[in-house]
Amino acid sequence: MKKNPPFIFFLLIFSSFSFIFSLFTCFLLFFYVLLFLHVSLLPTRSFFIFSLSVCSRIFFQCSSLSPCFLATRKNVFKTYESLPSDMPDEVLLWRASMQALRPGIPFERNLKIAFMFLSVGPLPLAPLWEQFFRGHEHLYSIYVHAHPGFVPKTPRSSVFYGRYILSQEVRWGEISVIDAERRLLGNALLDFSNERFVLLSETCAPMFNFTFVYDYLIMSQYSFTAIYDEIGPQGRGRYLPNMMPEISQDQWRKGGQWFELQRKHAIAIVSDIKYYPKLRDYCKPHCYIDEHYVQTMMFIEFPREMANRSLTYVDWSRGGPHPAMFGKEDVTLEFLDRIRKDQKCGDIGQPDHACYLFARKFSPGSLEPLLKLLHFS
Repeated sequence: MKKNPPFIFFLLIFSSFSFIFSLFTCFLLFFYVLLFLHVSLLPTRSFFIFSLSVCSRIFFQCSSLSPCFLATRKNVFKTYESLPSDMPDEVLLWRASMQALRPGIPFERNLKIAFMFLSVGPLPLAPLWEQFFRGHEHLYSIYVHAHPGFVPKTPRSSVFYGRYILSQEVRWGEISVIDAERRLLGNALLDFSNERFVLLSETCAPMFNFTFVYDYLIMSQYSFTAIYDEIGPQGRGRYLPNMMPEISQDQWRKGGQWFELQRKHAIAIVSDIKYYPKLRDYCKPHCYIDEHYVQTMMFIEFPREMANRSLTYVDWSRGGPHPAMFGKEDVTLEFLDRIRKDQKCGDIGQPDHACYLFARKFSPGSLEPLLKLLHFS
C-alpha cells in the first residue's frame, strides 16, 4: 500500500516541534533550579562548572525524549552533590555549609557513611578495607586526602579508585591538619546521602564487619570524639587568654584526633568562623591543634550530643608523643578480641555494644595476619 506523503511530512514537523518544545522546557527548568539553589552567588568559575554539569545532564535527558520535568526533579540533587572536588577551600566550605531548613525530604535518601582517610601517601591496608566494603556499595562513600605530590596507582577495580580529593601539604600538630580534616568533611558533605563521617588514617583497621559498623553508627544519636579536661601543662597549660571571649579556660578541652560525627556536627565544623581563627592564631606548636579544635568546639556547642569517647582504639601505654605501632607479631586473635570485647567505655553512645569499631596504628607488615584473622565476608 502506498504511504501518504503529506501525513509523513506532518508527522516529521510535529515531532520536530515537540522535541524543540521539550528542550526549551528543560532549559527553563534548569534556570529555575539555579535560582532556587542561589547558585548565582557562586564565583564565576564554580558557577560555570555547575551550569555546564546541569545543562549537559538535562540535554541528554531531553534528547532521549524522556519526560524532562521528571528527569530534572529526580536528578537535580544528584548533580548538586556531584560538584567537582577541585574547588578552592573557601568555595568548598561555603558549598558544604548549606543545609535544608524546610522539614521533610521530598525524595528518597539512602543513608551512607563517609569514610575519610587522612594519609601521607599509599594505603598499605587497602586490601583489608576492600574486603570490608565488598557488597555494600550503596551504603558508603570514600574520600582520601594524601600529600599533594603523591600519585596514586590504584586499579580501576578498587573502591579507592578516583576517591582522592584535591589536597595540600599537612604538617603534624599545625593548622594544616585541621584544614585537611575540614577539606575531607567539605567534600563528603556535598553528597547529601552521607549521614555519618568517620576520620581515619592509613594505619587504621576495622575491627568488625561493615554491617555491624553501619548499624552501630546509623542507630546512634551521638557523635564520637574523645573530650576531656586535662589539668596540667599538656592540657589547660596550652590555653592562652587571647582565646577569650570565644573560648574560656574552663571550656578548653583536649582529646584524640580521630572522630566520628553526625552530619549536623560536620556542617558546624565546615561552617565555623568563630573558633577556627582563635586556634589558628593562638594554638601554635607545641599546642597540637588537632587535639583541641574539634574537641573544644563540640564541647561548647553540642555538649549533650557528644559521647565524649572515640571509636578508634590506640595504645598509649608505651609512652612518647605517638601511640604504639602494631607489627605483624602483635596481631593475634587474643589481641583483636581484647579490643573488640572492651566494655570499659560504659553505655554512652550505644548501649551493650563494643567500645571500639576501629584501631590504629598498624604497620604495613600487619596486613597478612589482619586479613587472616578478620573475616568480614
